[in-house]
Amino acid sequence: MADNTRGTLYLVPTPIGNLEDMTYRAVRILNEVDAIAAEDTRHTGILLKHFDIQKPLISYHEHNKEEKGGYIMDLLKQGQSIACVSDAGMPAISDPGADLVTRAIERGIDIVPLPGCNAALTALIASGLDTKQFTFFGFLPKRGKHRIEALEAMAKQTGTLMLYEAPHRLKEVLTDMHSVLGNRQIVVAREVTKKFETFLRTDLGALVEDLEQITYKGEFVLLIGGCDTVEQYDDESNEAEPVSYEEAVQALVDQGIPKKEAIREVAKRFGVSRRDVYNVVERQ
Repeated sequence: MADNTRGTLYLVPTPIGNLEDMTYRAVRILNEVDAIAAEDTRHTGILLKHFDIQKPLISYHEHNKEEKGGYIMDLLKQGQSIACVSDAGMPAISDPGADLVTRAIERGIDIVPLPGCNAALTALIASGLDTKQFTFFGFLPKRGKHRIEALEAMAKQTGTLMLYEAPHRLKEVLTDMHSVLGNRQIVVAREVTKKFETFLRTDLGALVEDLEQITYKGEFVLLIGGCDTVEQYDDESNEAEPVSYEEAVQALVDQGIPKKEAIREVAKRFGVSRRDVYNVVERQ
């Protein structure tokens, strides 16, 4: 496939669990390119062996993308064609392949994307949540403070929210989601396309009350209803609902609830972020 000018960068999706999801075109392209840039060469090597593909592998991942990215660009400029693959799913989605694409565009190198597997979209179509409008956020920040800020930023998004998460952080993340986003519909998709694929369809309130209903192993996709799905606050008393953030917070403070907790509760009640309530209250 090499020519005398510039090569082509192919973005080749790979199965996210079931090898039968590999497309004929993907197999053909991997057989025809000069080399394959892989996030984990050992992982990709297993895939190539299964389809009897024998091509040089270039280790390209988050920690060496600067050095190897330049090397891959040199190969492309020499006329070689390179396939970029992720460990699973779409390259460049929560993946260092995105940097490779940017470099190629800057150098006028042709880029050919192939359609294929993506865990977030695969989970979305089985979720029962809104598929007309949705936003993919990838992985949330690992640190609690930064994660809270990220959740507050997405609190006003309409349509389905789509995220990836690691099993060892999932309990903490779900608790933060309920605290910041309020009680919304959620689908926890585990091991999509794999043997132990499961979909837990519930709401954040019920989920955080019993976090042990989840098996914390494997790969997770979280799908959460947008801000228009937040359950409205139901005051069982006959008192009138406060008409402003300030009044709502003050009413809770008067009951002996700490101001910080009052702001959190009011944010959930109105279906907004804590930051929005805080900014209004602190201006008074």
